[in-house]
Amino acid sequence: MDTKTQNDLVRVAHLLADAARPETLKHFRRTDLSTDNKDVDGYDPVTIADKAAEQVMRAVLAEERPDDGILGEEFGTKPGTSGFTWVLDPIDGTRGYVSGTPTWGILISVADATGPLFGLIDQPYINERFVGGFGQSSMTGPLGERPLGTRKSVAIDEARLLTTFPEVGTAADEKAFRKVAEQVQLTRYGMDCYGYALLAAGQVDLVIEAGLHPYDIHAPIAVIKAAGGVVSNWQGGAAHNGGRVIAAANSEIHALALSILQDSIDG
Repeated sequence: MDTKTQNDLVRVAHLLADAARPETLKHFRRTDLSTDNKDVDGYDPVTIADKAAEQVMRAVLAEERPDDGILGEEFGTKPGTSGFTWVLDPIDGTRGYVSGTPTWGILISVADATGPLFGLIDQPYINERFVGGFGQSSMTGPLGERPLGTRKSVAIDEARLLTTFPEVGTAADEKAFRKVAEQVQLTRYGMDCYGYALLAAGQVDLVIEAGLHPYDIHAPIAVIKAAGGVVSNWQGGAAHNGGRVIAAANSEIHALALSILQDSIDG
């Protein structure tokens, strides 16, 4: 891919985030915010902010890159002819969003047939943006701009582990996760996509989740890999189709945690 194309994809990714930010912020922490539930057997909320943010991003793409495909959480798939697909999660962590916690984010990535090429994790309320791909790996926020970089290898009993839900996924998923959690120094919950941003920024060593969709993980994959980390499914293969995902700061802690997960599942 030529540099001109890469630069244009990066430019448009930032345009999408800039357009989606105000749509999310205008409804955040409003006590009268209403939600619809997409999961009849549980609670999977969607708000006017989710839909408005995705709609405005789709409008930008229609203007800037009409030949590209789109995969979005709220409005599905739009086929393209360019070979590029934009994978959009307008609010990753809507449960956190409706609760007022600033751990949700806007996930934007552009992919080809091999997977994500460039990704962006944006947290509008904190005013932080994490990007990775095409030789870029940086974040901007209240402390200014700085490069991203994952943590160097640490012993498992000094590692920091994040996930979103204490139950992780199925009972088998939770059992496997617990085996890893028993060996690390610190486990924290409820991070949504912000956990992946923290891993890329060198704050934590592992994020382990299950039951993910492609739009949940495409952008984090690009950002973490650009920062020097490793992302795979629980079998060690590509993770961009979602499902069970492990993200690690480096290959050593990835291999160790993956082995623990697999031993638990096999057992």
